[in-house]
Amino acid sequence: MKIMRVEKTLVSTNRIGEMGHRPLLVVQDKEGGPRSVAVDAVGCIPGDWVICVGSSAAREAAGSKEYPSDLTIVGIIDNWSPE
Repeated sequence: MKIMRVEKTLVSTNRIGEMGHRPLLVVQDKEGGPRSVAVDAVGCIPGDWVICVGSSAAREAAGSKEYPSDLTIVGIIDNWSPE
């Protein structure tokens, strides 16, 4: 699991059918760090600190073993102060 911060929503007009209409969010593990795209399974907004899972756990959390995701948000952190 990783702690990351939601930066913004990613709008994608073309997706493969298996992705459905799950929201995609741009996340970072630290300010100025590399960005990643995560599937939002819990309803986040920009600025939220979240818990993300990767690999096969990401596909399961997104709803199916066949779901094409390697990063899925599974929780919103209520109180977090990054060092």
